[in-house]
Order: sequence, then C-alpha cells, then structure tokens
Amino acid sequence: MSLWLGLMKIGEKGGMVAILAKLVGPFFSRLFPEVPRDHPATGSIIMNFSANILGLDNAATPLGLKAMKELQEINPDPETASNAQITFLVLNTSGLTIIPLAIIVDRAALGSADPTAIFIPALIATFCSTMVGLFYLSIRQRIKLFDPVLMAYIGGLTAIVACAVAYFISLPPDELQQQSSLISSLIIVTLIVGFLVLGLTRKVKLFETFVEGAKEGFTTSVKIIPYLVAMLVGIGVFRASGALDYIISGIGSVFAVMGVNTEWVDALPVALLKPLSGTAARGMMLDVAHPDNFGPDSFVGNLAAIFRGCTETTFYILAVYFGSVNIRNTRYALTAGLVADLTGIIAGVFVAYLFFH
Repeated sequence: MSLWLGLMKIGEKGGMVAILAKLVGPFFSRLFPEVPRDHPATGSIIMNFSANILGLDNAATPLGLKAMKELQEINPDPETASNAQITFLVLNTSGLTIIPLAIIVDRAALGSADPTAIFIPALIATFCSTMVGLFYLSIRQRIKLFDPVLMAYIGGLTAIVACAVAYFISLPPDELQQQSSLISSLIIVTLIVGFLVLGLTRKVKLFETFVEGAKEGFTTSVKIIPYLVAMLVGIGVFRASGALDYIISGIGSVFAVMGVNTEWVDALPVALLKPLSGTAARGMMLDVAHPDNFGPDSFVGNLAAIFRGCTETTFYILAVYFGSVNIRNTRYALTAGLVADLTGIIAGVFVAYLFFH
C-alpha cells in the first residue's frame, strides 16, 4: 500500500492525470456526458480507476470519495444519485483489474510458488463483469454504445483481451503460468519506471514526494487493522456455527444433482463475502488458501483469489460513497453492481477451470 501510494503520488505530481485524460478523455466524455470537459471530477475518476485497475484495494477509496464529492457539485438533485454518479459506482463495482497487486502480495505471503498465476484469469473475469456492467448502464441510461469512439475503445480492449486469451490457451499449463507471471512482472516494472521517469522530467522531488504518498499508505493500512481483526473473528464465528457451511453445501448439492463438477463451491465463500466487505473476503481467501487448508496453489486456492479479484465490495461502496454526499435515492445502482458481480463470479469459475483444473 505504501509503495504504490508513494509511486502514484509521484505520478500524480508528474502529470499522470493529464496524460490519462488525453488517453481516455474521448471515452469518458461519452460515458459521463453530464460532466463538463476539464471538470476536476474527471481527474479524480481517472486516478480512482487507475488505483482499482492496479488492484490497490483501499488505496482507491480516498480518490473515489473525492470524485463522488465533485460529481455531487454538478448533481441537479442532491438527494438522488445522478447518472454520472451511478456510472462511476457501477464501473467501480465491476472491478476491472489489470494487476491484482494486493492479491498477489497475499498469495506470496501464503507461500505460493507462483503468486502472479492469477493475473490473466483475473483480467479475463473482471473484463467480463465490466462489459456486462457497461451494457446494463447503456440500457438504463440510453448510452449509445455503437458510437464510433466508444466502439473503438471497447473494441480495442476486447481485441487485446481476446488475443491474450487465445495466446494463453494455446500454451501448456506450466508454460502458461510462467508467461502470465513474466507479463505481469514486466507491466509492474514498466509502471514503476514510467512513474519515476515522468517525475524526473517534471522535476518532481522524487524521494520527498514518495514519502508523502507512502505515509498515506501506512496510515490507511493501520486504520484497517481493527476492521480486519474484527472481521476475521466474525468470519470464524460464522463458519464455526455451521451457517456458512449449510449455505455452501446447499449450493453444492444443487449443482451436484445437475451433474456439474462442484470443486469450485469450496471457494464460493469468498465470492459471497466480497460484495459485503473487502476485508471479509480477504480474510476468507487467506483462510481458504492457507497451507493447512487447500493451499494457495491449489485449484480452490487459485479460484478464491480470482473471486476476490473479479468481484467488488458493492454494498460497502454504495454505503460509503453515497453516504459521503448524503445521497438517499440510489436508483438502480445496487442492481447494476450486483449484476456485474454475478457476471464476474460466473466468469471466474470458467477461467479457473480453464487455467488451473
């Protein structure tokens, strides 16, 4: 958390927002037609999405709250969520993640032989959830998805993901994991070097700026420790009582009767908890993938990590983000977020069987 918030602070002061705005500005102007060009909300939204794309979990929250506050300033009805606010939240809850950094770190801490193995599967699953969330928004808000500019961006992203899937499917399992690990490592190194070079070209004081951002990361990490401890205890009681087991076994029985392989059911608690709390899902993933249980490199351990990466804390995001600006009428934001979550879960199961079974 401290590392990436420090680097992002360098990127922010080095002009990363301006660069990203130029790259995705035409796309955003069509998704957020209510937001005027060059409005401060655009920069906050882009940086929030950047943190989410990098899989930085809680690091994205401060930027998201700032973006929501700025969107509220142009909201004609202060107590009702605007289209722009709903779009922002749904794209957040769809959880598009290019680098699931926090998950990779946790897998490394669990002793995984290849912590980055879930990089490509998580990308595919989150891409599916984002596309479905975007399609749902286009129906509710009458967004013209067939606009040439939108189609160019969506088509380009789809082509990249499709080519990646086609390439990795053609590889043997061992080589697939090696290639996935190599690509994710190259992206991470490129981002770090890019942020530093950008800071140098803008004459940013790299060390001082990094420390400034790293302090924020450390503060955020310390703040979530009490919630993490409380959630882990709560999860332990929930599981020890047998309630969660009854739910999971019930779902497993239904699919078993249908003749469907049910190995994925053991990882399902992570998917069920993630919409409620990212900390709870993290605790459950750590429990499921612990070496004393299934292990981080098992099919269940890998799927649990994918579930954590391909879904988002929908209820938490809606409560915190809308609550921060006193929005009472959330309209269809919850439905859209849950539709995206369900899509991510289904896609996660399929890619896990494809990559790890």
